[in-house]
Amino acid sequence: MKIRKGDKVRVLTGKDRGKEGVVSRALPTDDKVIIEGVNLAKRHQKPTKATMQGGIIDKAMPIHVSNVAVLSPADDKPTRVGYRLTDDGSKVRVCRRTGVDLDG
Repeated sequence: MKIRKGDKVRVLTGKDRGKEGVVSRALPTDDKVIIEGVNLAKRHQKPTKATMQGGIIDKAMPIHVSNVAVLSPADDKPTRVGYRLTDDGSKVRVCRRTGVDLDG
């Protein structure tokens, strides 16, 4: 999966099309990601020791990775992700549109 936690992405399809956010969690076994503030659902939360306050909360639900695109750090436009080998032999992710490194 080419999208990782911390990537800035844009939703391409669905009810939240056009919204942007940061990936808060990646679920590679399911090919899904959770994006902050996108694909929210109402959930009934029971009070527990961790969450003292119960009630109806908004929870970010997973969205399939094929429905989002990474935003290029150079111009904030959606792009595909490629890989490039560095001189020391490690792989880094690169933006296919501009060639800018996405890692680091």
